[in-house]
Amino acid sequence: MFRSFLQIFFLLILSCAILEAQSIRVIKKISLKKDQQKKIFVKYDELSRVFTFRWTLYKNDGLVVFHTYDNSHYQNILYLNYKNQAFRVELKTRGGNFYDVPYLLVKFKEFDFEKHKAVFEVFLYDKDEEIELKYPKNIVKAKK
Repeated sequence: MFRSFLQIFFLLILSCAILEAQSIRVIKKISLKKDQQKKIFVKYDELSRVFTFRWTLYKNDGLVVFHTYDNSHYQNILYLNYKNQAFRVELKTRGGNFYDVPYLLVKFKEFDFEKHKAVFEVFLYDKDEEIELKYPKNIVKAKK
């Protein structure tokens, strides 16, 4: 009896995890040289915002990344072989949808030593499919 209860409970947890994972999708793989800036336009509810990020230093297996969203500036150090491989940016205020806030997840995937480029993967979590992302073709050199 207890064993069958555990099996049902495990299947229920597994199915919930699969449904939650379907809300997250790979959007883009981005390769950037030092101080190249990538812009992503975020549109929702008739609002338009800009998310930008760039990296400036790769030292001791740590990649220093600067990013800006909604006039807020952030800095992260990302590593390939540690827990802090990615950073998360909430795209909307929490409001009434407190637990299902859409966000971008930018993951440091690899560093190409020959080309001196960092490779990132950008994921979007948007359960209600209310976010539209646009990628301009040009990657602009960051202003110093």
